[in-house]
Amino acid sequence: MNVVMLSRIQFALTIMFHYLFPPLTIGMGVVLVFLEGRYLWTRDRMYHTAARFWTEIFALNFAMGVATGIVMEFQFGTNWGTYSRFVGDVFGSALAAEGIFAFFLESGFLAVLVFGWEKVSPKMHFFSTCMVAFGSIFSSVWIVIANSWQQTPAGYHVVQMMRNGKPWFVDGKPVMRAEVTDFWAVVFNHSTLERLPHVLLGCFIVGSFFVMSISAWYILKFRHTDFARRSFTGGLLLATFSSFGIMISGHSQARNVYRTQPAKLAAFEGNFITGRGDETLFGIPHPNESRIDWKISIPGGLSFLLFDNFSKTVIGLDQFAPKDRPPVLIPFITWRLMVGIGSFLLGLTLLGCVLLWKGSLFHRRRLMWIFVFSVLAAVVANEAGWVSAEVGRQPWTVYPPVPWTSEPGQSPLALGSDGHVHYDEVKGLRTINSVSTVVSSDQVVGSILGFGAIYFVLFLFWIMVLTRKIHRGPVEHMNTGHDDDGLHGFLDTASERPDHKQSLTDTSVSALPIVAP
Repeated sequence: MNVVMLSRIQFALTIMFHYLFPPLTIGMGVVLVFLEGRYLWTRDRMYHTAARFWTEIFALNFAMGVATGIVMEFQFGTNWGTYSRFVGDVFGSALAAEGIFAFFLESGFLAVLVFGWEKVSPKMHFFSTCMVAFGSIFSSVWIVIANSWQQTPAGYHVVQMMRNGKPWFVDGKPVMRAEVTDFWAVVFNHSTLERLPHVLLGCFIVGSFFVMSISAWYILKFRHTDFARRSFTGGLLLATFSSFGIMISGHSQARNVYRTQPAKLAAFEGNFITGRGDETLFGIPHPNESRIDWKISIPGGLSFLLFDNFSKTVIGLDQFAPKDRPPVLIPFITWRLMVGIGSFLLGLTLLGCVLLWKGSLFHRRRLMWIFVFSVLAAVVANEAGWVSAEVGRQPWTVYPPVPWTSEPGQSPLALGSDGHVHYDEVKGLRTINSVSTVVSSDQVVGSILGFGAIYFVLFLFWIMVLTRKIHRGPVEHMNTGHDDDGLHGFLDTASERPDHKQSLTDTSVSALPIVAP
């Protein structure tokens, strides 16, 4: 297996493992804001207990996300050196903004969230919780911007790199790089605003189903039932809202994918031949033969979804040269997996809301068991969506602009004399040309095995700690925090150690060594 495929496999394994945790922290952050807000509004101690319990698990997931994310970013320089050189000016600015504006905000207030329960006022702690939740969301915004730019690049131009004041060539070929010409065009590229709501809603679904899974288990075991019911209710409300929203955003995003990456949507739908677009519900695609066996479809369904017209022409893979066609089998399967699971979760949350309104939800033990395991389906749907997006982007790491003849989505593509679309190779970057030239296949295999072993140990550690926390359950804490509101509780915590107050009131000489660090 060549170094390109091995590097892709390594990046896929590390990013998919890492992506287990950011959706949990983003979704749970919103749940924490809800629980603490309810506590401030009602002064019901059970909401306080619930918030403290979920904060412990949030901190565990946050730590796992940070540890696994570092490995992912290092691969840009080790395995994908040519890619990093090409997009460094653009991609690096988005990642820098994520670190400066989002990660520091999130991690800065995380200490107050986790350790400040008895140190700051309830309102100050709630503010810290809001900042952590906002920071996690804001962090994802910049990551989505960076990834969306690769899908639909904008606000840049491509120039030849200089070395020692002269144009740089390697093996007789010019070394090119993308440079930012309009930062806000990079941020608001043609797919960011479509993809961001979809990604965030998916994170909310994972986080809320995670909370509901643990809460349902407590209900089934008749443990901490008051706590579990309130936590479950908060998670159910967020999951229902997000499941509705993700269906709407998914439909809008599919239309945008057709306008900006028509070959990708053709792979999603197994649409091999340009013509009336049928919506394939099930089938087994054979890309080499341009056919789908065991096909169950809605005639004209894809045309209707894209254009509100059952007979509108939809561009197929036949419009693209074989070298420009993405793989079909993986996007075709993962796309349907994502949509199918999303539909199931929407139906499940709607059923839960109806039964909650009738007051019988928590007595349906079979349904509670479904909620216990549904978090796995939510995780699979999130992973499948990203696999569809990234594999469907092939064979490009930076997708070149699509050469429409006029308004995107309204007219046929601009075709060459061979009847195929011809991309501007300079404005894009193929995956085969993105890998580092000094990395060998044996080195990538070794790193895959090494990271695989480390991640396996980390996963076991996460499961062990998580299981221990769940079995221990929520612990009721005495309210020893500040009753006053405002900022001075936060400042006191930052400027004093707990033993300073008592030490400074003792004026005896023997107390002086205690005051000293």
